[in-house]
Amino acid sequence: MPVSFTAIDFETANGSPASACAVGLVRVDDGRVTARDGWLIKPPPGHDEFRPFNVELHGISRERVARARTWREQLPSLLSFARGTTLVAHFAQFDLGVIAAASRATGAHLPPLPYFCSLRTARRVYELASYRLPFAARAAGFTTLVHHDPLSDAEACAAIVLDAARRTGADSIGELAETLGDRVRELCLTSDPSGADELVRRATFD
Repeated sequence: MPVSFTAIDFETANGSPASACAVGLVRVDDGRVTARDGWLIKPPPGHDEFRPFNVELHGISRERVARARTWREQLPSLLSFARGTTLVAHFAQFDLGVIAAASRATGAHLPPLPYFCSLRTARRVYELASYRLPFAARAAGFTTLVHHDPLSDAEACAAIVLDAARRTGADSIGELAETLGDRVRELCLTSDPSGADELVRRATFD
């Protein structure tokens, strides 16, 4: 089962997808978790209000990110961690939307990023009353989830994809996608300042 990918999860300060305040990353190489990391992020100006609902959800406040790196400062570390792999997220529309919005808000250069959705995968592999991360993770045998801790969420996402690959015999994310009637998509920012059509190529969220 030599499937390789990087699972990713963001927490945000408010309803703006550009307000990333924390990220969790889990790298899988040849079917094995090889690295875990996560850090706080200082949201960009104009997207840096910490709403009580969000703070209560994940416990991250303005004070906690006061000395954290900004999106532009931390993005190279994120890209380096995931280099050469497909990003995987549970409800990828949200997490890839964070990457797109935060990069556009800060003028950060973003290379095209292939990505895959573990929520779509769970819906094709399991029969559950709910496919939210806690339920899908449990179906995959991941029972130590601390929901809304970004690293724990990324670990759960990785567990779902690894379990799906094991069940289907898939040797790559591309093969897993094909087996499940899905596809690997790609995030690519356009030069349109309005942000319209910034998720292009294979990046339509259907």
